[in-house]
Amino acid sequence: MKDETSTDARPQRRIRSFVRRPGRITVGQKRALTELLPAYGIEYTGQPLDFDGAFGRAAPRVLDIGFGDGGALVTTAARFPDIDYLGIEVHEPGVGHLLVMLERAGLTNVRVVVHDAVDVVANMLGEGSLMAVNLFFPDPWPKKRHHKRRIVQPEFIARIARLLLPTGLLHIATDWEEYAEQIDVVMSAAPQFRRIELADGDAALAFRPPTKFEARGLRLGHTVADFCYERRAPAAEDGV
Repeated sequence: MKDETSTDARPQRRIRSFVRRPGRITVGQKRALTELLPAYGIEYTGQPLDFDGAFGRAAPRVLDIGFGDGGALVTTAARFPDIDYLGIEVHEPGVGHLLVMLERAGLTNVRVVVHDAVDVVANMLGEGSLMAVNLFFPDPWPKKRHHKRRIVQPEFIARIARLLLPTGLLHIATDWEEYAEQIDVVMSAAPQFRRIELADGDAALAFRPPTKFEARGLRLGHTVADFCYERRAPAAEDGV
């Protein structure tokens, strides 16, 4: 007879905001992953990251979540060498492409974590450690049954808020109209943030060069929406 008080102890499968899609990887990208990732990469450990040790200096820090092929990240890092950028990506061809560009440009202000951004945000970054977070063209998961996979969810946004210094910036861009609507709903309900115009943000922190995903969206006739939010000071967040 089955014990009615027993519970299923099997671990619950976590919903992820990405899938590891197979993609063509070039010889150069393979070489970069082998030879350059040890220099530019930071292994995910689940422990707080020592930014000063990782970059060899103290500087403003920006988190770039899902940098794709890395073109926009390299452009930004080259334009603002006094800022350190931590990029997160799981797609190996994109990581390899970024590493090749970093080597060619001779940049030293970029580090890479090849891991799930949700884990990195939750376990590896300290409170108030960032001046800005960039989330450009995240996977839109357009089918309704997949909306739960979208990374812009209240819990994730609350974690991002914890990482930002007061007045720090969260910059989100998407070319999917329905996702833009969800972003607006989630962020409007987030007490830690207030929306500002891009022109009102710090010029360096709010900078966003064109990306491959943006170009593809425009070719498809999509409209790109940019959202810029300022982290409220704790007193303002509490309504004091």
